[in-house]
Amino acid sequence: MASNARYNAVIADDHAIVRAGLREALERPGLIEEDGIPVLAEAEDGLEAISLVRQHKPALLLLDVQMPRAGGAEVIEEVRRWSPDTRIVVLTGISAPGLVGGLVDSGIDGLFSKGDSNDELYARLPGILRGQRHIAASFVEILRDRPEQEVLTGRERQILNMILAGRSNKEMADSLGISPKTVDKHRTSMMRKLDVHSVPQLMAVALRDGLIDPTAEL
Repeated sequence: MASNARYNAVIADDHAIVRAGLREALERPGLIEEDGIPVLAEAEDGLEAISLVRQHKPALLLLDVQMPRAGGAEVIEEVRRWSPDTRIVVLTGISAPGLVGGLVDSGIDGLFSKGDSNDELYARLPGILRGQRHIAASFVEILRDRPEQEVLTGRERQILNMILAGRSNKEMADSLGISPKTVDKHRTSMMRKLDVHSVPQLMAVALRDGLIDPTAEL
């Protein structure tokens, strides 16, 4: 691997075999970049991903949003906070329109399906590293059928999943490092956007539109 490589990466996926395959592809000279893309670290859960990005501030984060300990919305939010220049590329097996739409709306730089060939990923990564954005065709198709609704912020998605997990405002505030008043503000905004007035209504809408994070403990 050349020491003067222009870009570097962190890989976050809870399956070791997936991480190994992505590392081999990224670091191979000529496949994606002429000198390869050095992988600085690997994470097997969401909290580790946040910590490693905060430490290394990589040019690229390859992220699976279905990992233990922290959901995709939380990881993306924290990466944007601690390393705003990191290009976030999500590799996922999810297909629910609400979750796919939420990922796109979160401002990620690339979205690819684990069910597709990696050829598209490898072909598009150079452009993504240089400021382009790419959503795989399979997800564009899903988004065409997405129901119209106001976009939830990453924080509102966190609050939604914590409510459905039975967490109180104080517990959510302690977990997120914000005040109960701020939690209530996000909660009110989220329920207004979804036009719901109770937790059972919230559960029904979240299930219908695929808004429940697969990593949430419900």
